[in-house]
Order: sequence, then C-alpha cells, then structure tokens
Amino acid sequence: MQGEWLWRLRLSWLGTRYVGWQRQPNGLSIQQVVEEALSDILGGQRVRVHAAGRTDAGVHAIEQLAAVKVKRVRREAHELWRGLNARLPDDIACLGVDPAPRGFNPRGTIKLYRYRILNRPTRCPFRHDRAWHLREPLDAEAMAAAARPLVGEHDFTSFRASGCTAKHPVRTLLGAAVRREGEEIHLEFEGNGFLRHQVRIMVGALVEVGAGRRPVDWPAELLAARDRRLGARTAPAHGLWLVRARLPDEPGSPAT
Repeated sequence: MQGEWLWRLRLSWLGTRYVGWQRQPNGLSIQQVVEEALSDILGGQRVRVHAAGRTDAGVHAIEQLAAVKVKRVRREAHELWRGLNARLPDDIACLGVDPAPRGFNPRGTIKLYRYRILNRPTRCPFRHDRAWHLREPLDAEAMAAAARPLVGEHDFTSFRASGCTAKHPVRTLLGAAVRREGEEIHLEFEGNGFLRHQVRIMVGALVEVGAGRRPVDWPAELLAARDRRLGARTAPAHGLWLVRARLPDEPGSPAT
C-alpha cells in the first residue's frame, strides 16, 4: 500500500557501550542501531528517528519517546514492535509502537531524569556502570534543601557545559527531588528541556553540599552568579537515567 505513517516508539536501553542517542562519527549510537533495524524491517527504506532528547555517551534510558515517519510500506504496530525487538541487541528494547497523536513532536515532551549515587564504602560490581560510587557519607536531606531553589525558570549558565549549542541558557525546571533509597541516593529533575550536561552539573553541585564541603545555599548562589567557572564538577554520565518522557497533557507530576 502507498502512503505515509507517523509512528510513536517507546524505547529503553543501557547506554554503556554507546556514544549516546544521536549519530556520531566516532562510535555507535542508539539512533543508528534503531534506524538500521527499522530500515531492515521496511525493506531497505531509509528512515530518520527523532527522540525526545539527546542523551550523552554512557547515559541510560528506562523509557524514551521517539517518532519515525514511514513511507510506501504499510506495517501494523505489532509488526514493527516485534520486528524491532527481533533485530535490536540485548541492551536496547522497544517497549511499544503506536500511531503518533496528531501534531506529535517528541522534542516537546517533559523529561524526567534520575541520577543514581551508590553511597557506601564498598563498590558494587553489578552497578559500576549504572550508578556513581561515592564512599563518603552524603546528607540527602541537605542535598534536597539545596535543590529546591533550582526549581522554576532561571538562567542556568552556571550549570551549562562548554560547547553547549543552545541559543539561550534559560530553562524551566519543573521539579527537583533528592531521596535516599537504601544504599543509593536518587536525584530527580523534571523539565521540558535541559542544557548540555545541566543535570550532571547540578548533581555535582549538590554532592558538594551533601559531603559538607559547601553550604546548603551554595547551588542557589551559583545560579545567581551565572558563571560556569564557579561551579562544581560534572557528575559522570553512567549514573544518569532518562526515566520517562511525556506529553504536557499526559498524566504525571513533577519530581517533588
């Protein structure tokens, strides 16, 4: 059958061996693997998959939303879903495929990120590429208090990596939460867009507070200073997880 269909994909992956979502000349990306699998299903048709956000090398995704436009070849949703999972490697999965809602644009979604810190003296061999291991005790309550002033619309220059190509540094953080979950500390941030490495730099600043090296109001001071040179280190990528991406009118509440 002739025609054109826009599909919404829900994808999940472990990012350890990839250079991130976006195609790169220096390594294998999630986007490349998914597009090649779809092309194979569609008889060689070249496709472009657009995702809700770009993730860095080593970053993981529990659920990422993406869109792909398919031409000429008719496929049912369950055929694409089964075909993708038959062709994708074990560290990437397609959780679902359905016709995209009218006007669907994955870049306009609200993203929830979770950063995992393993906070105990001994490292865990099963989490070495999935959480940042910090031996020193961290005060999660102090970190939570320090995160609250970051919520809202702000100029996040102090939390913006060099080389960021965003046109302006103003972003809206809808929610921020820090809580201890057993041996781990989870830091969650929700917003409709983030600057390059913004979440990882915010985590780095909050760790300084949790370790007692900086006062609780230090992240707020960084925010007001609008100067990346005053900021903390960037937390490593392997502790970061994209938890979900949702449309603004879909159910879900910001991290609180």
